[in-house]
Amino acid sequence: MAQKTVLIVYAHQSPGSFNASARDVAVEALQEQGCRVIVSDLYAMNFRANATQEDITGELKNSELFQYGEETMHAWMEGRLSDDIIAEQRKVEEAELIIFQFPLYWFSVPAIMKGWMDRVLTQGFAFSLQNIYNNGKFKDKKAMLSFSTGATQTMFRPDGINGDINIMLWPLQNGILHFCGLQVLGPQIFWCPAHCPSMVRTAMLEGWRARLKGLWAEKPLTFAPCELFDLSFQGGFLLRPEVREERDLYPHGITTGHHLGKPLPPDNQMKPLPPHENITQSASKDLDLFCS
Repeated sequence: MAQKTVLIVYAHQSPGSFNASARDVAVEALQEQGCRVIVSDLYAMNFRANATQEDITGELKNSELFQYGEETMHAWMEGRLSDDIIAEQRKVEEAELIIFQFPLYWFSVPAIMKGWMDRVLTQGFAFSLQNIYNNGKFKDKKAMLSFSTGATQTMFRPDGINGDINIMLWPLQNGILHFCGLQVLGPQIFWCPAHCPSMVRTAMLEGWRARLKGLWAEKPLTFAPCELFDLSFQGGFLLRPEVREERDLYPHGITTGHHLGKPLPPDNQMKPLPPHENITQSASKDLDLFCS
């Protein structure tokens, strides 16, 4: 079997942190499986988070009105992106799996990691208007979030003070990772390690090590496939009428984001659907809707 490559995009300032330990466990466990592991330690690299004209070499297409997405798309096509972006894009190209390891900041990733996403996942390289979601450029790759929280697990329940963790995960997992076509595995969440005794933190890391042993066999989370939608400006990119009618018979929405005014499907952003369940059944039987 060919050697698999894993990219760990890591964001924590301290080498003595719990996140550093989680990173090290992943590196060790994956290497034991014969994987090649690449780590992008963003703070150690002093990776620049702000997206500016410095990301482009040569002349701009429109110097009077700088549009970052448009300019970086052309720069990618013409090989004119900055060296640090090109280096990270090469790592992404090589990887079959990308793990984002970080502490949760303001219900999201740290700024330096968001900058990596903004700058590395350029239009053309990571997506195009024709290649998004389950038809995306990276549909043969997997990705996952692995992060620590400062809050307890109960605080992220639907009735907890922070609200449903599934809603918090949706912009990252659907709006960034799956938007680029990535098959998204369920997140690895380390709940409140800073306020846990040492033996609990050790158990968390050992649980992560055990999960990594079977990670390649895991099924990805379920997202609404593009085929459910009218992918035209005339149709507004809305659910096709027959799909909407079919969903009226279901007690839950399709996904966390496509809730249709109904209760959210339980743990849609945490766990894959059981094998006997499917996301929807359309009146058009010729479409394959079992996409993630």
